[in-house]
Amino acid sequence: MQLMLPLWTRSKTSLTDIKADNVEQLVDLYQQFQAGKIRLLLAFRHPSVDDPIAIANLLYSLMPNVAQKQGIALQRPIHAHFMYDRGIPLWAGSPMGWLYSKLGGTPIHRGKLDRTGLRSARNLLANGKFPLLAAPEGATNGHNEIISPLEPGLAQLGFWCVEDLQKAGRSEQVFIVPLGIQYRYLTPPWKALEKLIGELETDIGIIPKKWSGDGHLYRRLYELAEHLLTIMEQYYTRFYHQPLGSTVIIEPSQSESFLPKSNTEFATRLDALMNAALQVAEQYFNIQPKGSVIDRCRKLEQAGWDYVYREDLSLETLSPLERGLADRIAEEAHLRIWHMRLVECFVAVTGRYILEKPTVERFAETTLLAWDTITRIKGGNPFKRPKLGKQQGYVTIGQPISVSDRWETYQTNRRAAKQAVTDLTQDLQNAMQEMIEK
Repeated sequence: MQLMLPLWTRSKTSLTDIKADNVEQLVDLYQQFQAGKIRLLLAFRHPSVDDPIAIANLLYSLMPNVAQKQGIALQRPIHAHFMYDRGIPLWAGSPMGWLYSKLGGTPIHRGKLDRTGLRSARNLLANGKFPLLAAPEGATNGHNEIISPLEPGLAQLGFWCVEDLQKAGRSEQVFIVPLGIQYRYLTPPWKALEKLIGELETDIGIIPKKWSGDGHLYRRLYELAEHLLTIMEQYYTRFYHQPLGSTVIIEPSQSESFLPKSNTEFATRLDALMNAALQVAEQYFNIQPKGSVIDRCRKLEQAGWDYVYREDLSLETLSPLERGLADRIAEEAHLRIWHMRLVECFVAVTGRYILEKPTVERFAETTLLAWDTITRIKGGNPFKRPKLGKQQGYVTIGQPISVSDRWETYQTNRRAAKQAVTDLTQDLQNAMQEMIEK
């Protein structure tokens, strides 16, 4: 994989190269890890499906170069175990599952208490040959500069590692290292963006207009989003009997000074639409709405897997009738999970993202999320995103957060342990946010 990485990066991604800040610190941490002084949990931001490629370039190329310049002889290979969603081999194919396992990955079920997966990850963190790599956001959110709420699992793994080391009489300290990842276009792809927006306008039935003046591209994107939102409101109101608010398209002003001061109404309508879509799926699976949008998505995803991949059935002994009924259940579950997948596209959408900072990256991220949604609705493959232009990846190594220093508070009692996990998760979220703001 190390030999194939440059070819894979060029042929399968838009990335030309990867740059990184503070690599010297990660080299030092790896040296301490290999000397048996510390255990490492690397927590990376997950804005894109290209993130594993960016991290692989960091580990396989940038770190060895920096270590050599510093005169530090790290043991080869410089690598990391990693956690991955069990669903990836299900939609990406069994060869991907084989590859992940051979590369030292361990699967985890999202949306339920996966004792087997947690036990494997816990063992790798305490005893693995390499540090453990994981994304505390749980999934990509499509945004360079918005971090989804972090799941508490990584913080809990850190405390379990301290516990396991103490029980074994070992003296290693446990650290969580935040890794920030962002992408920048080498040349702003405004023309490619305008072309893509035009294609999306055609897809949803917007008659092209002659826009002019400053902000004309934003006006088109805003109208596109409004029109799409309205169509989906009407869809869920009429066919799924979900009570939604306004279904009237708000036409942007034709004046050249048009630029919405606030998108509060849009954000409110979007939240209501996402809630309706999730309820359609939750009603089918008999799941009570509970937790954040992300929590609800994970529970629905697991419910869908349970209906499609039935552990209570033996396919070899099923009668043709039973097999037909099982196939029907799997088909219906797949259709209901489709609603959750639509919501996933907009989990991190705020309605203010472009207005706050109208960069080409934010335009592209928002436009591509709209493309994801429209492609899913059309029955296309959302994983074959259009490539707008060449990008450069940036990885920032944050300051290590000591889990061992928090152990005394964690072990006080159950309530203190829960609060310690919450505090550590929040500190990790703050650290990742600070790296973006820089």
